Amino acid sequence: MMSPDWLGAEAGQIFGQHILWSDAIGNTIGLAALALGRRRSLWTWPAQLASGVVLVAAYASAHLSGGVGKQLLVIGVAAWGWRQWRRGRRDDGGAFAVRFATGRERAALLTGLAVGTLAVGALFTAVPELSWNPWPDAYIFVGTLAAMIAQARGLIEFWFAWMLVDVVGVPLAFSSGLAFSGLVYVIYFALVLWGARDWWLRSRTENTGTSPNTRTSQDLRTAPSATTPAMEGASVS
Repeated sequence: MMSPDWLGAEAGQIFGQHILWSDAIGNTIGLAALALGRRRSLWTWPAQLASGVVLVAAYASAHLSGGVGKQLLVIGVAAWGWRQWRRGRRDDGGAFAVRFATGRERAALLTGLAVGTLAVGALFTAVPELSWNPWPDAYIFVGTLAAMIAQARGLIEFWFAWMLVDVVGVPLAFSSGLAFSGLVYVIYFALVLWGARDWWLRSRTENTGTSPNTRTSQDLRTAPSATTPAMEGASVS
């Protein structure tokens, strides 16, 4: 059986940064998972699981128990999300139905992000071997879990949670001299914007029964007037 040690080997250099096979494979699968998530494909969850398994193998071969522990938690959330999507509500096309979070759900996500970051940041500070940069790492880690939980519930805010992660991840990567990692975060951010728009349009479709493309073009062409009945407004809840 092939040893996972090769995952910790260098795959090459980009922008002067040494790229490990684990980073290259994990980031590629991660980008694929986001693209699949935009399409509301069930395969987004196996992709996230695969990415976590790759990183667990890489951290284990390097004897980085902290990294292994974090990725095992990510794998657990991904497995739960996969189960949620297999059993969740479907739209007319058979895809997983999405919606905006309620006020209570948004408050819970924000509270969890704040409290989780404080708790994990304190843990990373107390145990330095768990993280080389405790507080930003804690924020990104907890934000990733919050985004995955929101995605599992089909909440459009899932994309905004990823935006909050990228807001810290991009400058942190570039300021640390990790240009390639920063570029990957920028690509993630572009995919997040695309995905947020798509899920928002899908949520309007499910409320109005009109396809997103038709709905958008009609909105641009038609305006309420005294002689033309106003189009029915899309309700977002």
